Amino acid sequence: MRATELLHERGQSLWLDNITRDLLDAGQIQRYIDEYSVTGLTSNPSIFDKAIESGYYDEAIRAASARGLQGEELFFDLALEDLRRAADLFLPVYERTDGVDGWVSLEVSPLLARETAPTIAAAKDLHARAGRKNLLIKIPGTPEGLPAITECIASGVPINVTLLFSAEHYRAAADAYLTGVERRIEHGLDPAVGSVASVFMSRWDAAIADRVPDPLRDRLGLAVGLDTYRAYRRLTDSDRVQRIENFGGRIQRLLWASTRTKDPAASDTLYVHGLAAPFTINTMPDATLDAFYDHGEVGEPMPADGDGADALLAEFIDAGIDLDALAAKLQTDGAAAFVRSWNDLLECISAQRAACLNAAT
Repeated sequence: MRATELLHERGQSLWLDNITRDLLDAGQIQRYIDEYSVTGLTSNPSIFDKAIESGYYDEAIRAASARGLQGEELFFDLALEDLRRAADLFLPVYERTDGVDGWVSLEVSPLLARETAPTIAAAKDLHARAGRKNLLIKIPGTPEGLPAITECIASGVPINVTLLFSAEHYRAAADAYLTGVERRIEHGLDPAVGSVASVFMSRWDAAIADRVPDPLRDRLGLAVGLDTYRAYRRLTDSDRVQRIENFGGRIQRLLWASTRTKDPAASDTLYVHGLAAPFTINTMPDATLDAFYDHGEVGEPMPADGDGADALLAEFIDAGIDLDALAAKLQTDGAAAFVRSWNDLLECISAQRAACLNAAT
C-alpha cells in the first residue's frame, strides 16, 4: 500500500495545493484522486500566475476580454471556471462523506485582508457565482478577517480560514467559526456549514533557520503543529462543540498548509509524515505529494495531548525566539506576500490580455 493511501486509511485527508486548466485538461487531478487518494484541493494566486504567463489561458482571456472583462473580474472569471470543474471532480467524495471532505478553495482578493465589510461582500458574491456546494471561500484569519468569517458562516458560506500560524491563531479562527454556527442554531438554520482552519507550517522553520543551533533546525514548525493539534483536540472534546454537534453542527477541520520543505538538507516529506493525525487535512503541492507517494513513510500519529510540545517550544524560547511575536510577524508578512502575488497576477493578466487583443487585430 502506498504511503498516500495508508495515510488516508488512517483518517487524514490529502488535498492538492494546486490547480491549473492544463492539469484539469490532462486529467492529472483525476489521476491524483484515483491513484493518490487525494480528496480535495486548495489554490492561490501564485499558482494561477505561472499558468497564465505560460499562455495556456490565452483563448479564455480573449473570450473574457470580448465580454469587457479585465483585472480582478477577468481573473475570477477564469478561476471560477477551473474551480467549478475541480469541484465537480470532487463531488463524489463530498457526497460520500456527507460534506466532510471533497472541497475545493478559492480566496477573496488579498487586498481585502484588513477590511471586514468588503471581505464579507466579496466572499458571498464569489460563493454565489461559483454555484458549487463543495467550494470553500478563503478568508485570512487576521483580526479584521475574523468577524468576516463569523458573518459568512452565519450566512451559510463555507469558509477556509487561511494565514494561521499558531495555536492561538487557530483558537481565534475556531471561535469565529463556532460563533457563526451558534448564530445559525439560534435562528433555526442548518448548522452544518463546512469550514477548515489552515495553519501554515514550513514558514516557521524558514524564518529562524539562521537563528537557532543545528539541533533545533527544522523542528519549530512541527512543534507548533503539535501544540496546535492539542488545541484542536481539546476544542473537539469541549462542551461548546459537543452542544453544537448535538444540534447537527460540525467541528471546523484543522488543515496543515505550507507543507513544502524549504530546507534542501531536510526530508522532502518532513511536513507530511511529521503531521500525520486523524480528522485533519494536509494540503501539499505536486512535488511534495509525488515525493510522499513515491517514498513517503507513515509513522505514529501525533499525540492528542501534545506530548513533548511544551518542552520543545521552551528550547526555542531559550534560544531567543519570541514565538508570539514571530507568529504575528509571519501572519503580517504572509498577508503582504499574498498582496504582492496578487499584484503580480493582475499585471500578468493585463499583459496577456493586451497581447491577445493585439494578436487579434
